[in-house]
Amino acid sequence: MQGRKSFHPQLFYQLSLEELVPSDNYYRHLSSQLDLHFLYKATKAYYGKERQESIDPVVFFKILLVAYLNNINSDRALLRYCADSLSIRLFLGYDLQEELPWHSTISRTRQLYGQEVFLSLFQEVLRQCVRKGMVRGKRQCVDSAFIKANASMDSLLEKEIVADASAFVDELEANSQYKVTSARKKMVERHHQWKQEEYKGMPGHVDSARLDEEGKEIRPKYLSNHTHYSPTDPDAKISTKPGKPRQLNYAGQLAVDDAQHVITGACASTAGSKDSAIFSDIMEQTIANLADNELEIDQVIADAGYSSGESLQYCQDHQIDAWIPNFGQYRPERVGFIYNQEKNQYECIQAGGNGAILPYKSTHTDSKGYQKKTYRSSESDCKQCPLREQCCGKISKFKKLDESIHNSTFLNLRCLQIQ
Repeated sequence: MQGRKSFHPQLFYQLSLEELVPSDNYYRHLSSQLDLHFLYKATKAYYGKERQESIDPVVFFKILLVAYLNNINSDRALLRYCADSLSIRLFLGYDLQEELPWHSTISRTRQLYGQEVFLSLFQEVLRQCVRKGMVRGKRQCVDSAFIKANASMDSLLEKEIVADASAFVDELEANSQYKVTSARKKMVERHHQWKQEEYKGMPGHVDSARLDEEGKEIRPKYLSNHTHYSPTDPDAKISTKPGKPRQLNYAGQLAVDDAQHVITGACASTAGSKDSAIFSDIMEQTIANLADNELEIDQVIADAGYSSGESLQYCQDHQIDAWIPNFGQYRPERVGFIYNQEKNQYECIQAGGNGAILPYKSTHTDSKGYQKKTYRSSESDCKQCPLREQCCGKISKFKKLDESIHNSTFLNLRCLQIQ
């Protein structure tokens, strides 16, 4: 006989959450292992002693933990999810008839607490993981990931650069008894060079100028950190990954212990920053967190994005073995030249050459922000050299070599070359 289920809700029920949630439920186990009562003391300074009570700080952080575990980034969706789940209600301590906090309460409380509260929570959870034997500390893996910013690409504004800045700087230099810097002039020129170069590759770009009704040139909308910014969130930067659209992001830096993949350090940076520039920040926090638990770092593993002289110098100074592949532009040696460390110069050893000497000339910062040393020969040594054209080029009559100021660190540090 075919069955048919009919449903008639009862007016009164005699049951409890304890009976409805299975004994082996994940949130039951998490609640028995995770003690967050220290948060009352950590957040006490943010509250007064009168008027209406706030949301329980432990409940607030438990709700954020639920959001992280279920990848929910909307406060409205998060509270709907919590209200609809029996196990999460039990985890938060809210019975069936109790109403959960409003989504706006979660948003305001998140803004209320300072960074030190969230950091103290992170450090306490790490201490509990250490006590459980889940963290070894010897080897840490560092990497970054984009974190979507709460800002719209449609709200971006173009950076305002004065069109006649060049004339203004020239006039100011001519009439002032103190010569002012031309940095502003260079910034203007670089801004327009970026735009001109980037517009070439944009879909819909045309070589012939098109003008609007006001006589201004019509160009496809190009969005770049060089030319645009977010007025609502200036710290958010435009970034993208292969196969994904451009969007406003931050960069999250994470250090993970290799034993049980427990996160031992975390910090945020702008998405436009190079990973190598943030390496010391994430390592400083990770070293401090592990030191609080009487653990020391011996090795660090990272990808080529963290490869720089500064990163490797940091590892050498702190006696850490760095397993980091060298970035693509790094050259461990110069073919046809040897470096004389005592005299700080390069010497040509090419067969058939004139044996030119390339002494140190200066230190400069390249377009990517790396500091480099320049070595250059004199024209008298190279202009009559039989190998000049293939070594220096058809036009140049001297040889110039640029190398990182940390080149010796690259050579001396035990660094794994990952293919």
